[in-house]
Amino acid sequence: MLTATLPFGGVTLIEYQARLLIAAGASQIVILVARLTPELLGAISRIGKRGVAVDTVRTAAEAAAKLHPLARVLMLADGLTTTEDVLAVLAREGSDALLVMPEDQATGGYERVGSGMVWAGVARLDPARLGELAAMPRDYDVQSTLVRLASQARAVHVLLPQEAVRGGHGVGHAGAALEARGRTVMAAMISGRNGWFERFVTAPLARAVIPLLVPRTVPVVAVAGGAGAIGVAGLALTLFDQPVSGLLLALLATLGLSLAAALADLRDESASQRLLDLAAKLLPAGAAILYGVQATQFSGDRAAEILGIGLVLLAVLGERALGTRPRRLWWGSAPAYLGCTWLGALFAAPVTGLGLAAIYAAATLTAAIERLRREP
Repeated sequence: MLTATLPFGGVTLIEYQARLLIAAGASQIVILVARLTPELLGAISRIGKRGVAVDTVRTAAEAAAKLHPLARVLMLADGLTTTEDVLAVLAREGSDALLVMPEDQATGGYERVGSGMVWAGVARLDPARLGELAAMPRDYDVQSTLVRLASQARAVHVLLPQEAVRGGHGVGHAGAALEARGRTVMAAMISGRNGWFERFVTAPLARAVIPLLVPRTVPVVAVAGGAGAIGVAGLALTLFDQPVSGLLLALLATLGLSLAAALADLRDESASQRLLDLAAKLLPAGAAILYGVQATQFSGDRAAEILGIGLVLLAVLGERALGTRPRRLWWGSAPAYLGCTWLGALFAAPVTGLGLAAIYAAATLTAAIERLRREP
């Protein structure tokens, strides 16, 4: 089996690499391969469904013919595993560049590029390098020769960060090593979620659970269905005057939906991921409003109901202001607000719990607006 079609994160390695390239802005993917296997053809078909042009070639001359003369080429080594953050460094505008790491920190199989450095599997190339290679004998190794040509063209050396190695960056062809790096990369992807609740609650849980789900090919819909059933039970308990257990179940269901979204992300199911991310925000909102309504019916004071609605409005505005940019650690999120609300229910103080959550959401919204004002 080709290294490119070995399983990785619920998909094949080449599908994961294509996902990284598309996230970096690639509009065309050229795969240099000596033979097309059924597994590779299936992977190529799935990659093409993401709206990017995919071409397979056998020689450097064919690859050069497929590329625009002004194209910016990003070459990934066969057997490379890395993360979006690492790839983004090389995906910028610029001349030839090689991602490198110290030779004494690398295992066997890496290309030496001089000065005590080895190539770490990512290169930014001028399309002219492929033209130079096409003029050479066909028995030259394409990957190694392109690295040599870039070095001779005085390619910039970009040092691989140490945290990238800990995050699963590596080059190799052994199935066991690839599986181990896959688990590390998945953990790094999940840990990259911002916010204290996601970082200290959701991410550790995902790192423990998702590696168990991926090898067993547990479908995303099964995880989402289980979380959804728990969420419905939580909402029902909250509505029928059992807010402590109801809000706790809603919080657990929110975690389950977040896990399902992370699993969908790993399996490149973007539509399911967006839907599950939305559900993970709507469920806490519904639980907070129902809790406010239930508390108002019990006490006759509409403060809890008003605070519940106000909390949801502030949280929605905060999410709009935050967008997709990195968040500060203390900034709130839907499950964090629901956690504050649950603490209020635990101490039989609905107004206090909802009030604290609303203040937290207002503080997050204010900080997000101030960031937007400072941005050019």
